[in-house]
Parts: sequence; structure tokens; C-alpha cells
Amino acid sequence: MDGLDRSRAFVKDVKRLVIKVGTAVVTRNDGRLALGRLGGLCEQIKELNSQGYEVILVSSGAVGLGRQRLRYRKLVNSSFADLQKPQIDLDGKACAGVGQNCLMALYDTMFSQLDVTSAQLLVTDSDFRDKDFRKQLDETVGSLLALRVIPIFNENDAVSTRRAPYEDSSGIFWDNDSLAALLALELKADLLILLSDVDGLYSGPPSDPGSKLIHTYIKEKHQGEITFGDKSRVGRGGMTAKVKAAVNAASAGVPVIITSGYAAGNILKVLEGHCIGTLFHKDACTWVSVEELGGQDMAVAARESSRRLQALSSEDRKRILLDIANALEANENLIRAENEADVAAAQEAGYEKSLVSRLALKPGKISSLAKSIRVLANMEDPIGHVLKRTHIADGLILEKTSSPLGVLLIVFESRPDALVQIASLAIRSGNGLLLKGGKEAKRSNAILHKVIIEAIPDSVGGKLIGLVTSRDEIPDLLKLDDVIDLVIPRGSNKLVSQIKNSTKIPVLGHADGICHVYVDKSANSNMARRIVLDAKIDYPAACNAVETLLVHQEWEQNGALHDLIVDLRTEGVVLYGGPRASSMLNIPEAPSFHHEYSSLACTIEIVNDVYEAIDHIHQHGSAHTDCIITEDNEVAELFLRQVDSAAVFHNASTRFCDGARFGLGAEVGISTSRIHARGPVGVEGLLTTRWILRGSGQVVDGDNGVIYDHKDLAIES
Repeated sequence: MDGLDRSRAFVKDVKRLVIKVGTAVVTRNDGRLALGRLGGLCEQIKELNSQGYEVILVSSGAVGLGRQRLRYRKLVNSSFADLQKPQIDLDGKACAGVGQNCLMALYDTMFSQLDVTSAQLLVTDSDFRDKDFRKQLDETVGSLLALRVIPIFNENDAVSTRRAPYEDSSGIFWDNDSLAALLALELKADLLILLSDVDGLYSGPPSDPGSKLIHTYIKEKHQGEITFGDKSRVGRGGMTAKVKAAVNAASAGVPVIITSGYAAGNILKVLEGHCIGTLFHKDACTWVSVEELGGQDMAVAARESSRRLQALSSEDRKRILLDIANALEANENLIRAENEADVAAAQEAGYEKSLVSRLALKPGKISSLAKSIRVLANMEDPIGHVLKRTHIADGLILEKTSSPLGVLLIVFESRPDALVQIASLAIRSGNGLLLKGGKEAKRSNAILHKVIIEAIPDSVGGKLIGLVTSRDEIPDLLKLDDVIDLVIPRGSNKLVSQIKNSTKIPVLGHADGICHVYVDKSANSNMARRIVLDAKIDYPAACNAVETLLVHQEWEQNGALHDLIVDLRTEGVVLYGGPRASSMLNIPEAPSFHHEYSSLACTIEIVNDVYEAIDHIHQHGSAHTDCIITEDNEVAELFLRQVDSAAVFHNASTRFCDGARFGLGAEVGISTSRIHARGPVGVEGLLTTRWILRGSGQVVDGDNGVIYDHKDLAIES
């Protein structure tokens, strides 16, 4: 997989790098020095040095080289009788002392031939416990690098207090891999390269034909999947040690690449941006294509990105939303072209008109969405908002603050504009997001997702918002109650019911949008006609469109209902009746009161009074949005108090039940749940709370001496 890769784009900013060469690279199979590989390494370092890079080398191999030398010396000095005796293994520390001298002599000779100066720096674990040492180390290395000298580090095994060089893995560092990672952090390197005897990290032992090279390591994905082979034939830890060191360095902000020290020019190729070896990077999960990520990986990546989003300032999060609004408008023609292709395909496939209507992004829709996003951006930052401050006891202040929920999974059908609204709300509320849209809007969703994530800065990562493309992934996603915090389904009754019955994750949403308008006997006829027509024909496919019209019996007796029916039929509305209305008005009887038409159709029923209307709504409604039209304020207040729905209106169209119209900026949906959020769910519905306690050393100690007063404190602006 050679070639340039955008995940390696960070190398263009590298100035200082640490290169660690392992014993397996320094030596041959017979234990002798691999002079050809060492020469190639020195030549690459010479080239980097001449290009202005600051190179720090960490080299293993001293112990092995010293052991070879001492074995030879022992053989030369032994008598025939000595050789007949059991041979005692050589002292590792003595081997280290002899070998380090030999190794540095070799580096000095090779670098001198290339007109490069090197310096030896031997360190021990205990050195790094001394802050003065660490300060001096930084100054010394800085001086050497300024003079274009190559510092060569190794652990001073000869005088180290470790029990044995290959056995003791305690301390601040425990081998040269962990030493290289420690130095990369201490000396503020931009990159750490760990040279190995294989091409990088594999999914299994490299000798196994089924093992695959991992180009980008994602801890959550690969940690439990990799099977390590044997440790290094000569070194201290092998690939296990390298991965541990790489993960630690990368999580602290230093990118790491494990690659082969056998292949010629690999270090130069890394710095040219070639995709060789295995990359470890704290943002690596945001660079992996969706195809490479399963549902759990996408959710974990979204959570990590959301934490980076929350770490931004309020102004920076606002800027992201404004950039998205601008990007939508700039790409309107492309978005409309993809949407028109979806609409044409849906029509050709014979989808219902109501679905096609929801699918289409009508003229002005992109501008409307951009406007809503800007409204959302300019709202007060909802994250970390102090909701309550309490003085618990002397010196103890407790704050209740707003906090993002975590990772949201939104499953929606047909409406691609929902993707934009949901994504903008997730960003404003600091949540990670997984989206699964309907297949009929595949092209629209894909282009909208692309436009949005490209407007998200790399410091957050595009994996903040994942787009699930396969319906088959939904059952697996619904099992991820450990990484997904809330599911919000937007679609048919069947969809919502299936999801509620298939997951342990909390579900926020509504199964039906059976909205009612009750026309009371005192209703103004002109007002009633305007409201009923708007509630039905403004957008018949919407969940807040009226589906059942309840009319006081006096309206049928005085003829006012007739005029309303004429108006509805003139607009093309097909009318069905309840048992009373169908016989009195001579219209077909509705098969059920519990039916959502989502089209130009409506059920009418005649009731005796407001009490019967309320009972009807409770029996047949979906607790979504219900409205009363009346001039009698006492009746209106009765209706508003007793109708147990998410939204209850007086003399206003049910179509007003909408996040944007409520001033929420946008909505992820309308909830008919009674827990957490109800009605149009905007930013506040995507937040939870957490507690922040500030003290000065207090302990409980059985509450001895603690005087609780629990006084409310003013919330500081």
C-alpha cells in the first residue's frame, strides 16, 4: 500500500524526530553486526541532517555485541581444561559495558565518513526521577541539535540498578522502546520512528500467511484482535514492547510509526508521506474510512471526537456551525442535483407520494436550513452551563451543570433535511452522532454528510458524525448500549416500534403523529377554517399535520361544518368519518381512529362537548400535538390543562409544533416520551447534567465536625 496517504499529511510539519533502532536491526542472525543496515541507517540520518531535521537516535545492540566480544575473549583465554567445565553465562552488565564502547566506536566511524558528528548519552531509569537532570537533558540535547550533532541514546545497562537487562521491566522506562517514547515526550519530538525487523504491526504473527499489515492502529479496534508472535530473538521486548511504547507516546500527542529497518530508505519514505509501516496517532480513528470501521468502532470514534469538540471554546464550536451553514449554501447546486436523482429514482420505483414529498428538498430549503444553523450557532452555549449552585458545608461548593449525553444514534426515513438538523444540533450540544437514513435518500444523505464533515476541523475529526450505509448494521448498533447513549428514531410507526423492541438503549421519539384539532362551539368560523386548512394541507406528510378533526355538534346543526368540509374538499382532502360523522355527513367510515394518513386525507368526528373531545384524544391520540379552536377562554384552559400531549395549542395550527418555529434552531425529532425530553427536541433535549464539587481538603469521616447548610447560591454569569 505504497503511495501518498492523507493520514500521513502530518509529516510535513515534522522538524524533530526520534529514531529507535532495535537489536534485531543492528545485528545479523549470527549475532554479528549488520554493517550494511547500519551504514544505510547512517546515510539516511545524514540526509535528514542536511535537510534541516533534528534527529535523535536511540540504539539497542550493545549487550548483544558485548556478549559476542566477551565470549570470544573468554574462548581465547581459556585452557582446554576450562572448556571441559560447565560454562557460566556471562554477566549482562559486563556485556553492556564492553558492547556500548564497541557500538559507539562503530557509529563514530560511520558518521565520520559522512561528515556527521555524533554524541553518546547513556541514561538510567533513576535519572528521570530527578527534575534537574531532565532540565539539563533538554538543554544538552538542544545544544547538540543546534550544532547538527546526532545524539545517540542508550540505557546505561552497565551501571543500571535493574536486576538484569532482559528481566526487569519496572520503572519509568523498561527497555529502549519505552526509552525512545519517553525521550520523544521529554524532548518534544514531532515524530517517533521505531525500526523493527518486520514491515510493521500485523494482525497476527508475520510468518502466518493469514496475518495482515495494519496501516493505522486504532486501540479500540485492534487491541483485542492482534495475536503477537514470539518476542525478539535478541532484544528485550519485540513487537509487544513496541506497541506498548507506541500507544503511550501517541496518546500523549507524539505520532509513532513502526516500520522495517531492513528496507532501504524507509525513514526517508516516512518523512515523504508514504504509507509504509503502522501509524499510531491520537486522532487515527478519525482518518480511517467508514468501510474499515464497524458499528462499535464508529461509535467509539464519534465519542472520542465529541470529547475533542467539547474541549473547544464556545466560539470555536460556533464557528464550526457557521462554516457548515456556509458550506451548505456553497454546495447547493450539487446537493440539489443528488437530491433530484433520489426523487426521480423514488418516483420510478413507485414510492408513495407522501414519501416522495418528504424526500424532496424543495426550492429555498437549503437556505432555510443554513439560516436555522446560524440561529443555532448564535444561541447561548449550552455546554457546561451552571444550572444550580449550592453551599454544602464550609468550603464545599456544589454545582449542577449541563453536559452532553455522549453518542446519539438517529435512524430516520426519507427526509434528508433531517440529517442537517440533527448534525447541527449534535455539534451544538457536544455529542457524537451516528446517522442511518433511508435507502431512498442515499445520494442526498451522502452528499450532505460529505459537505458537513468536510467543514469540521481536523482538531475534532470528521468521525464526529458517522453515516451508517447498510440496513444490516442497525441490529448490531442497537446492541451497543455500552457506547451509544440514546437512540432517536424518526419515521413510521413500524420503524419506531421495531427499534423500541430491539434495544436496551434508551429510545426518544414518537411512534405516531395522530394530531387532533377540536373545533369548539364558540370557535370563530373564519379562524377555524384557516387553522384546519393549514394544519392539513401546509405539509400533509409531516408528523404535526392534523389527522383527526373533532367538531362540536352545534357546528353540524348550524351548518358551519358544511362550509369547512367544502374548503377541505376544494383543496383535495379526502374525508373519512367516525361512526357519528359518517352517517350524518354521508362520508365513508374511517377504518380506525388510530391512523396516520400522512397525506391529503383526514378523519372527522362529531362530539358533544370539550369533555368528550378530551376523552377521544386520550383514547385514540398519540400524545403528539393537539389543538382547540375556541373563543371561550375557560374551555380553552380546561383543554390545555387536561389534554396530556407533548404540545397543546389554543387557536393555532398544529404545524407550529416544530423546533425551528419554537426557536430551538432545529430539532432531532418530536418526542412523545414522558422521560427526559418531550415535544420538539432541540439542544436542551440532547443534554444531561453532572455534578461538580469544589472543596479544600474536606473528608467525610463519619460526618464528624461537618455542618451541612445546603444554601442556594447565586449563579454567576
